[in-house]
Amino acid sequence: MPLRVSNLQLPVEAPETDLPIELGRLLGVDPGDFTTCRILRKSLDARQRFGLKFVYTVAVELPTDAQRRLVEKRLPNVDIWQPTQFDDPLPGREALEYRPVVVGSGPAGILAGLYLAQKGYRPLIVERGCAVKERVPAIRRFDSGGPFESHNNYLFGEGGAGTFSDGKLTCRLTGSDVDWVLQQFADCSGKPAIVYENRPHLGSNRLPMVVRNFRRRIEQLGGEYRFECCVEGLDVCDGRVTGLQTSSGQIPTSRVILGIGHSARDTYQQLFDQGVPFEQKAFQLGLRIEQPQEQINRHKYGKPEYESILGAADYTLTAKGQRDVYSFCMCAGGEVIPSISEPGYFCSNGMSSSRHNTPFANSGLMVTLEPHEFGSEHPLAGVEVQRKFEATAFRLGGGDYFSPIQSANDFLQQRTPDAKDRLPSSYARGTVPASLDQVLPPIVVAAIRKGLPIMDKKWQGEFLKNATLVGPEMRGSSPVRISRDRVTFETPGFAGLYPVGEGAGYAGGIITAAVDGLRAAREIVRRFAPMQ
Repeated sequence: MPLRVSNLQLPVEAPETDLPIELGRLLGVDPGDFTTCRILRKSLDARQRFGLKFVYTVAVELPTDAQRRLVEKRLPNVDIWQPTQFDDPLPGREALEYRPVVVGSGPAGILAGLYLAQKGYRPLIVERGCAVKERVPAIRRFDSGGPFESHNNYLFGEGGAGTFSDGKLTCRLTGSDVDWVLQQFADCSGKPAIVYENRPHLGSNRLPMVVRNFRRRIEQLGGEYRFECCVEGLDVCDGRVTGLQTSSGQIPTSRVILGIGHSARDTYQQLFDQGVPFEQKAFQLGLRIEQPQEQINRHKYGKPEYESILGAADYTLTAKGQRDVYSFCMCAGGEVIPSISEPGYFCSNGMSSSRHNTPFANSGLMVTLEPHEFGSEHPLAGVEVQRKFEATAFRLGGGDYFSPIQSANDFLQQRTPDAKDRLPSSYARGTVPASLDQVLPPIVVAAIRKGLPIMDKKWQGEFLKNATLVGPEMRGSSPVRISRDRVTFETPGFAGLYPVGEGAGYAGGIITAAVDGLRAAREIVRRFAPMQ
């Protein structure tokens, strides 16, 4: 059984090829004696700005006698590695008359579809938007001032919102399910370091290729995609799903994995009208802050030569208070993008390419809004909160999807910006100076006003210098949760419906959504036999 060695440190200037040498020195073993040596975890220790280090956790195997002697020494940070086993059940015996259908091709849908395809279930994946090949030109047209396309945009289409939302693969979950998902992303991206980096990042430029590779694997295994196919309702008989009504016609099935994402508001309404049980859920909203990336690099690294080694610097900040404010989806060397799912509304988000090569850093400044603050007990009240402020932002942007913008200093001083202000921003379509008090609930505005000076103090006055704010950012998480059984993943009263991912209220990010989709698919495999 391998040994696990943790807290193994190398200066960031040192090549990774030095790792076996340092490991051998720590263990008192010739590196040539290692049978295997595998990185399990890699993170950056930036607490000492002029002495940055990479910190590794490594699994290593040696000949039996040498390994036994090391265990007997009881060295600090060395123990026996016993990884959890991936739950990969044998297929069940119940017959499926029709193949399972996966609704949505975001992370939850893709990984659910891949697992089902690997197990021989030939899933059908239906996606309201277009294939990624058609998404890219549509997004470019919009950024250049073209019309908003309701089913082909930053949020809808192959890969879901994640395809053009930075590609961060960070996740607080651990275990074999996460490892399995990360391995699939590594296989489809050609980037093996994904499986062990602490904050892996693919980049919005790579993600279209990655989601296309997922599709090709699923199709090679017998799965099928149908694009521009929007779900319009469920067929239900005696409390069991019997099919889907879609814009392309009726699809018979008894198993539906519902991975719609948290921006499919029309689908929420259709399901609610059919009696699918929803409940309110706290969600995150706020603004997006932009600063010069060089300013972030200078503060984070201390020495300019670190930038050539590590690339653009990121940050994570929290301002504790009566209502916490925290950074979210920080995009180093990135750009602000629209997060729009309906005409007549505006919402912001951020992304960055793998090169992190714009002069801007941007991050969400998020606050949690609790259900009792929605102003209504209706299950979809949180969606209406989002719509209310997104409609205001659209109006402030001149009715043409420009982003409202304000300097951080003016926002803190509650000064109305001059309409002639030309504030720097990476948002491609254009910006309009406006008071951002109007695009968020007053309690959220107050929290951000209290939190920003705390963040700035942590950075000795370097955080708010030259900073601008745009917004709102309303899609930090879903404001609803679709009820489901904890064991079977099925919705009560709708047997065969498996709500998963961010849109169902059970995930918050690419990897957690993918894991949730995997787990629902696994319950289908556990119960039913593969398709003949």
